[in-house]
Amino acid sequence: MYHLLHRIRFFGAGLTLLMLLLFSQTARAAAPSLQQEQASVQLVVTMSDDHSYTVRVLALKNGNKLLVDLESMARALRLSFHRTGNLLVLEESLRTPGTLCTVTPGNCFVRLVSAGTEPPSRALQLQSRPVLRQSKFYLPVNQACRLFALWLERDVDYNSSSGKIHASLKAKLVEKPPAASGLVSNGKQSATTAGDKHPDPDKTVITGIEVDKRANGAIIRFLASGPAVHASLLKPDADGYAFFSLEKATCDINAVSKVFESGIVRAITPQQFSGAGIQFTVSLDKRSGVINSVEYQRDKKRNRYVLYVRTNADVEAIHKKEKEQQIAQVLNRDIEKWKLDTIVLDAGHGGKDPGAIGTQGTREKDVVMNIVHDLGSFIEQKWPDVRVIYTRKNDTFIPLYERGKIANRNGGKLFVSVHCNASPNHGARGPEVYVLGVHKNKAALDVAMFENSVIRKEADYKLAYQGFTEEHLIMSSMAQNAFARQSTILAQDILQPGSGQLTNGRGVRQAGFMVLWTPSMPSALVEIGYLSNSSEEKILQDRQEQAKIAYSIFQGLQAYRKNYETSTMATLNQ
Repeated sequence: MYHLLHRIRFFGAGLTLLMLLLFSQTARAAAPSLQQEQASVQLVVTMSDDHSYTVRVLALKNGNKLLVDLESMARALRLSFHRTGNLLVLEESLRTPGTLCTVTPGNCFVRLVSAGTEPPSRALQLQSRPVLRQSKFYLPVNQACRLFALWLERDVDYNSSSGKIHASLKAKLVEKPPAASGLVSNGKQSATTAGDKHPDPDKTVITGIEVDKRANGAIIRFLASGPAVHASLLKPDADGYAFFSLEKATCDINAVSKVFESGIVRAITPQQFSGAGIQFTVSLDKRSGVINSVEYQRDKKRNRYVLYVRTNADVEAIHKKEKEQQIAQVLNRDIEKWKLDTIVLDAGHGGKDPGAIGTQGTREKDVVMNIVHDLGSFIEQKWPDVRVIYTRKNDTFIPLYERGKIANRNGGKLFVSVHCNASPNHGARGPEVYVLGVHKNKAALDVAMFENSVIRKEADYKLAYQGFTEEHLIMSSMAQNAFARQSTILAQDILQPGSGQLTNGRGVRQAGFMVLWTPSMPSALVEIGYLSNSSEEKILQDRQEQAKIAYSIFQGLQAYRKNYETSTMATLNQ
């Protein structure tokens, strides 16, 4: 009987497989134009802090051609996007202000819009048109990388040998980005770049102008679409005017007119001749240096017309000065980056979560709210250059995971969470300061379990915290090793002898506090005392004692800031 059943199952499986093969062959015969197979490509992203991560981007494979999904790639780069009708709008905030990139299926021009004024809008021409497959926007992988590289002004490229995309989101612009189109007049696209029209492949259009300033002159690039046309150059006259002409070419006069406040190139003014072409008047500032030569060269590969302007200059001296300026800028950025300019204060519990309650009815959420307000006032009075962010300013319930997100969104440099302790042992007393880590004794575990129990008051808490296991805690602690030392120093400074109300001989402890899980900065949780101890409860409910405790924490922050900034500045100035 067993062998008979086994054969029946085997025959049934074979029949099912045969039906699937017949169905797939029929489907391929019915749709020969859609012979793409689902695939994915690895995207390796390097962040501004040199941390990196790898994710897979949705793709389609058609023979040797690899198409990537633009939405999937944007999501992997942590960019926002939305649909407007049949348009895909990508959003970035790597710079201030950010920019939008609008993609239209079947149109090889995409529109880049800046929230600022320089420039308000410009167009970028792709070599391939985006295609819409199953409601997703696809581009060949190299063109997708080129689109994101030009738009974000970051290094994004595809390595065909490794089959991976590499993207660097560091705050360094790519040195020589591929060409992008010029300004779109009045915030609207011209007829040659409009989202609802395709450019005429038989017509030459100058879509934009780029000017790269160099130590010994400038490079002027005229970006074009369409076939090559004859070009001619008249060298600069005595007043510094050069004339560059392109036969049988057109342009949007407003879009490609350029005026510059400084540099050897002062202005570029086009003039359209009906049926004849365009003549660009290039105004050169002879006061910026003696003009040695102006030469023309055609870039066939990128469809550009390039002018090279060379001047007499002490290139070595200019490069040295530029290098000194770059070093000064880097140092200034590093100083600003590491400056302790934002402190996030977290008053534990709140709203429907009272926290610990003393024998006399003292509620933890009220005590810590007063202390955090006092601590914030001390920081603002003593350090006017430091911004104070509160996770809650009143009796409001804030989920634990959201508190860390508030700190990250506001660029916090320190995160301090204030709580009151409680224990079945009514004799337990004294302050304790914790950092994130695996508990080393049952007492630390009990404190963390009590503070973490608040998640049961949050909606969908099982879903929000499903990954918070001891294994994940170890991984999170390893990921935050960059801040572990500073967190421990911060906790030690808060507990240092002489800081008044917050002194004990037990040292810094560690445990898996969920509120310390999310903040990407040095963080500490301060248990100021035990409400379960009747004598400490009297102290903790006294308003003057609360102010003293707040000042003790401030003294710890003061010691930390002094040592931190001294050591940081010494490192940066080496």
